[in-house]
Amino acid sequence: MVFSSSAVVEMRGIVKRFPGVLANDHVDFDLLPGEIHVLLGENGAGKTTLMNILYGLYRPEAGEVWLRGQPVHFRSAFDAIAHGLGMVHQHFMLVNTFTVAENMTLGQPSPRAPLLERPRDVHGRIVEISERYGLQVDPAAVVWQLSVGEQQRVEILKALYRGAGVLILDEPTGVLTPQEVNELLSILRSLAEQGKSVVFISHKLNEVMAASDRITVLRDGRVVGTVPTSETNEHALARLMVGRDVALTVDKEPSPPGEARLQVEDLWVDNDRELPALRGLSLQVRAGEILGLAGVAGNGQSELEEAVAGLRRVKQGRVLIDGADLTNAPTRSIITAGLGHIPSDRYAMGMLPDFTVAENLVLSVHGDPPYTRRGMLDRTAIVARAERLARLFDVRTPSIQTRAGSLSGGNIQKMILARELSGQPKVLIAAQPTRGLDVSAIEFVHRQLLAQRQAGVAILLVSTELDEVLALSDRIAVMYEGRIVGVMPGAEVDVGRIGLLMAGRGQPEASP
Repeated sequence: MVFSSSAVVEMRGIVKRFPGVLANDHVDFDLLPGEIHVLLGENGAGKTTLMNILYGLYRPEAGEVWLRGQPVHFRSAFDAIAHGLGMVHQHFMLVNTFTVAENMTLGQPSPRAPLLERPRDVHGRIVEISERYGLQVDPAAVVWQLSVGEQQRVEILKALYRGAGVLILDEPTGVLTPQEVNELLSILRSLAEQGKSVVFISHKLNEVMAASDRITVLRDGRVVGTVPTSETNEHALARLMVGRDVALTVDKEPSPPGEARLQVEDLWVDNDRELPALRGLSLQVRAGEILGLAGVAGNGQSELEEAVAGLRRVKQGRVLIDGADLTNAPTRSIITAGLGHIPSDRYAMGMLPDFTVAENLVLSVHGDPPYTRRGMLDRTAIVARAERLARLFDVRTPSIQTRAGSLSGGNIQKMILARELSGQPKVLIAAQPTRGLDVSAIEFVHRQLLAQRQAGVAILLVSTELDEVLALSDRIAVMYEGRIVGVMPGAEVDVGRIGLLMAGRGQPEASP
């Protein structure tokens, strides 16, 4: 086998199996100096597995890895770090109660770090690296006080602090606001211009086109193409990812709204630090309409979601579903009244990862007949329901008895959709419904939401993806600091005005 002398990383013939899954099927991949190379593919295509092999977290059954012209066999991430690799995982690996500087030195010493560094020296190195790459992080800041975007900068900074010349970022934009995404892409370009090589795992086509030099597409564990970014487009990439044409725009039919199904009146709610998160917020969502909430993350969206769903206490104001006052009612009563809830955090609020797919699909109705008889679960009825819903919603799983936490993000979201929509809700909260999903799964989720709208469901769409809010919403309400500061028809949207309102610079309007 001949390897390129110019490549920083070469992976050839990589094979990795898990029980029932061939995750990487003889994969070839290379990375050049100063290059941003995107690994693109659907959820479960094998992207993260391939990079976990490069980073020493997994060992392949077959294949070779060469680094800077030399064969390597990493036994652990520590080996990879020692050879100048750094990885920023989809879920950050930071200690929230430590400062930025303390997170930098956690796990030291390493072959690239002094045996013991004085705090003053650590701070100095952090400032120097921050300024060189435009990362702008305060070494003394405590991590839990930082925004998600700032925490991601800390992860990148940690890799650079340890001497990384190759950076691997796994779905780095999944939890960022549009502004933070733009900042991240600018940082990555600066890193590449200064000689770093970057692998960017993603499935967001607009970001891929904006950020990359080359793109390798994986489908079902195989490479289906490697192309220079300048020679392709979003539609061609989507076709490579999925194996068919994918609708990248939303085709929404007119739907005259009915009566108000969800009413929120003068709502006051505290956040986890017992400070006001919602400040007299009022809104209503009508049958057969999607009301989209636009806003930068952290302006009260999650507290509103949780208050309506009965997961956070309301201090003042009312929440009504079909005219019934359900303020601070038990969650079970709210579900019975007709609320469906696709939560913003699918892992913490939407599923039980150690339960099976079948058990997760029956969570909201497990106490009702025919799933419970004389106080005993009817496993036959539960399995029959799960098989039907998995088929209808295309939940791809080896078995409905598979542990739900082992599914890809897209399939977990489909599982939650199946459970919540099968209850025929009158009101649906769809919070970050496509966060972290690939183009095929996004297309599926959007179709399901529009079908619910056509069926007369009142949908409150909470999303930090402004393009998604613009595409799906009949009306758009902008949140800023716990209030609705503007509302406009989706067909007559003024994107510039929305941007000003999101930044708190527009003139507030009456609540919807």
